[in-house]
Amino acid sequence: MTHSATFTYATQTINRLGYGAMRITGPGVWGYPADRAQCLAVLRRAVELGVDFIDTADSYGPHVSEELIAEALRPYGHVKIATKAGLLRTGPDAWIPCGRPAYLRQQCELSLRRLGQESLDLFQLHRIDTSVDRDEQFALLRALLDEGKVQAVGLSEVTVDEIAAAQSIVPIATVQNRYNVTDRASDDVLDYCEGHAIGFIPWFPVAAGDLARPGGPLDTLASEQGVTVAQMSLAWLLRRSPVTIPIPGTSQLAHLEENCAAAHVVLDDATFDKLNSLNE
Repeated sequence: MTHSATFTYATQTINRLGYGAMRITGPGVWGYPADRAQCLAVLRRAVELGVDFIDTADSYGPHVSEELIAEALRPYGHVKIATKAGLLRTGPDAWIPCGRPAYLRQQCELSLRRLGQESLDLFQLHRIDTSVDRDEQFALLRALLDEGKVQAVGLSEVTVDEIAAAQSIVPIATVQNRYNVTDRASDDVLDYCEGHAIGFIPWFPVAAGDLARPGGPLDTLASEQGVTVAQMSLAWLLRRSPVTIPIPGTSQLAHLEENCAAAHVVLDDATFDKLNSLNE
């Protein structure tokens, strides 16, 4: 892999282009995928292609994504598995924040069991539950870290203020917010993460919407470079900051190969500047 190809959080060094395992579930991120064998093949092929950071959550399925990761990849060797807790599932496309400390502890224990690990590589609070004192949620993460149940702690969909509040209680290794070349609402969060050596995991990393449409400006730029919109999006993220860890997800081998090839796409200054100017 090219660029500044690796990032180190806590004591773990990973390749910056990871894999997001939400798509290896059924419709609405609910239940098992239609093609279980292909999803297992995608996970194994990702590792063959150099991916050593896989992002999942207890709520994907729920449980399905973690189960398939364990089936495909355990023992994990050098591959790091990042999981999340803090969202209840009551049906397809239904997500309900739950940050009660007892619940988060239970979900940590269940993820350990499903993944077959003695300590989680990275445990992320999927959402801060506004009905629970946020400091109680952060304190539970601190307790799990101190007990060795987890090796590192992350947050998801947070503001700079929330990161700073958490850091006063527990070291924050990563932050995961929605972000891509056409959706930069979290620019301030990314800049804060870069300034504090916190890994920034952009979910939904491939640009979408009007700017990415066939024949649109992003598509035109990608064609000029001989790459796809997905590859252009990922290459922009890798260059945007040395702390970005994009996690494109797919259940298709062809898309996986396309995404992983983005690690070798180097944008020239002119193209990078044009992409920067696309922000809606």
